[in-house]
Amino acid sequence: MVKLAVLNNSREILNKNILFLVISCCAILNAQQADVNREITFPDLDHHLTLVCDFHTHSVFSDGSVWPDIRVEEAEKDNIDVLAVTEHLEYQPHISDIPHPDRNRSYQLATKYSNSDLLIVSGAEITRRMPLGHANAIFLKDANKLHSADEIAGIVPKDDMRPFEAANKQKAFVFWNHPTWRQEQYGDVVITEMHKTLFSKGYLHGVEVVNEFEYSEESLQIALDYDLTIIGNSDIHGLVDWDYEISEGGHRPVTLVFAKEKSEKAIKKALFKKQTVVWNRNTLIGREKWLLPLIDASLEVVSVEYKRDAAHVSIKNKSDVRFILKNNSSFNFFINSDLVEIPAQDTIKLTVLTKGVLESFSLEFEVQNAIFAPRKHPIITLKVQ
Repeated sequence: MVKLAVLNNSREILNKNILFLVISCCAILNAQQADVNREITFPDLDHHLTLVCDFHTHSVFSDGSVWPDIRVEEAEKDNIDVLAVTEHLEYQPHISDIPHPDRNRSYQLATKYSNSDLLIVSGAEITRRMPLGHANAIFLKDANKLHSADEIAGIVPKDDMRPFEAANKQKAFVFWNHPTWRQEQYGDVVITEMHKTLFSKGYLHGVEVVNEFEYSEESLQIALDYDLTIIGNSDIHGLVDWDYEISEGGHRPVTLVFAKEKSEKAIKKALFKKQTVVWNRNTLIGREKWLLPLIDASLEVVSVEYKRDAAHVSIKNKSDVRFILKNNSSFNFFINSDLVEIPAQDTIKLTVLTKGVLESFSLEFEVQNAIFAPRKHPIITLKVQ
């Protein structure tokens, strides 16, 4: 009996220790997750707000896996300024389980669930077979007017332009989604005669150069060739946290829109004027006209101190980009090579071999993780005084 009592007591102690370890591990894991700053932050420009936008997401009201409130909560955690829940108009795999004759329903619910300053805009995805593919229309007044009963039945001709005409009648902003999707080869983009017609009629206003995990040089070139707005979105169907590994420091791709104010009217105007930069996998993609002001607003020389005829220059990064800079100036950096990294939301110190005290000088860099055309990187100048 004594041995049995001792054994039971040992088991009880062991169980308590195991429970303590489990609780401790959970506490550590929760603390680590809490330490991950997932908010997407970029500085405003001198005369424009920098608004973080995701214009392509899905819920169970088309082929997504979550209710619209999850899309809203994720966006709020990521500090998204503008969100569009863009359901497929025609492709409705959950329609027998979640019948909804109103194609505006996910937008209505998302608006209802938002309790912050997150701006939710109405949208829908026009679904056509390749090579035309898919397009998103945002700032819609009524998504129901973009489709009909024969479209639901799947008998729509692939060259049907009715939804594009209907979207433009509502003065929506329409962009071509993932042009490389289901093409014969990775990166292959086919521009059909219908695409050219849509471009010429002004029915397509932008193109996704980034969709989900893919960046397309060909799509970027199309944006430049046809004067389209450069767009990048998550196209999230599951959970943002899982798909983009938020706990590991990842982020969803977003479109940065430079608008005069945070309103539907101002954002829509900025999109039509092509005032965008895409942020994807620590890379900025956009026209130089907007890339350069964004980089200039992000990087600041905050101090300079001379020691032994060398300038010790502190450079602050006020954005979420980990900038990768290649030295194009005539100065050597003594400690650093010609490649310099400035972590997101951090400050570094460069030792610049000036060989004497200078009243002022300039550092010129090529920004390796910024792109204004396929494989072309902008040049910036940081003035040191």
